[in-house]
Amino acid sequence: MANTTHINQSDSLMGHLDLLSLPKEKGWIGLPLYQYQGSWCHAKGIQAAISFQKHFHASDTDVILVTTPKSGTTWLKALAFAILNRHRYTSTLSQNHPLLTDNPHDLVPFFEFKLYTDNQLPNLADFPSPRLFATHIPYPWLPESIKNSNCKIVYLCRNPRDTLVSYWHFTNKARPETLGPLSLEKGLEMFCKGITGFGPFWDHALGYWNENLERPQKVLFLKYEELKNDIKCQVKRLAEFMGCPFTIGEERDGVIDEISRLCSFESQRSLEVNKSSGIRSISYFENQTLYRKGEVGDWVNYLTNPMVEQLDQVMEEKLCGSGLTFDMYPQLTK
Repeated sequence: MANTTHINQSDSLMGHLDLLSLPKEKGWIGLPLYQYQGSWCHAKGIQAAISFQKHFHASDTDVILVTTPKSGTTWLKALAFAILNRHRYTSTLSQNHPLLTDNPHDLVPFFEFKLYTDNQLPNLADFPSPRLFATHIPYPWLPESIKNSNCKIVYLCRNPRDTLVSYWHFTNKARPETLGPLSLEKGLEMFCKGITGFGPFWDHALGYWNENLERPQKVLFLKYEELKNDIKCQVKRLAEFMGCPFTIGEERDGVIDEISRLCSFESQRSLEVNKSSGIRSISYFENQTLYRKGEVGDWVNYLTNPMVEQLDQVMEEKLCGSGLTFDMYPQLTK
């Protein structure tokens, strides 16, 4: 990974804003969330975002992966890395492939959780072109160099019912035992108020959805459910958007199928780096917690009909007129 230095305290969070001036709520894992420029985030995330905005200079060949938390981030990182680097390895499933020994979060670093966290100023010269990065940051927070350059943005979104349930499970694993688990009812209440990491969910999605409508050559908007339903079609779509489409020969030789298998939930979860305890690629969370079910429609095992109706009503209000819709599986029965 690229070397980093640390920026001066004057460039830190407290040099830019007063946390006490921001709206504050207790977060899902117990740490406070602050509302900054319309979105909720913990203090270190805001600090990293400000440093990212100030210091990152995008290249036209960069590819930026963006997701809301718990919407297929690890899967998207694996797919994009495998697609972009497929010519560096004689076989996608060769024993020396990094995805067999490293977690995707180590191979495709987050801006806010890795590169710019803790006042680091990374040296990105070590990253080969095309550089591949990831973030949960909402569109308004992106540096102007990303917005104004010809770099590509790939956005992956998941239906809000499954996102809520996955986020609830995930954050409960990081809550201190002294706090006890967060109830799903409380999680639903917070989700519907928009109080999630980098939320509200609807603002985050709409920010990139609208950019996709205005500049489809700049922003690719993917849906988790579409990836699950037709992975081969979506992998081809992703490769073409990133500027490295598969050749007819590669399709004939099964390269797309190999990449899909290598990056699949089942394959990644079975690897030692992703199932052994104590290994962390992201703060607070062991790698094994990144892989729970990865299913579409798991919400039906947790949300009651009244809970679904409450969540759907909020989404209908917030997404009304945008054209953004989600396929829900299975359908709610009344």
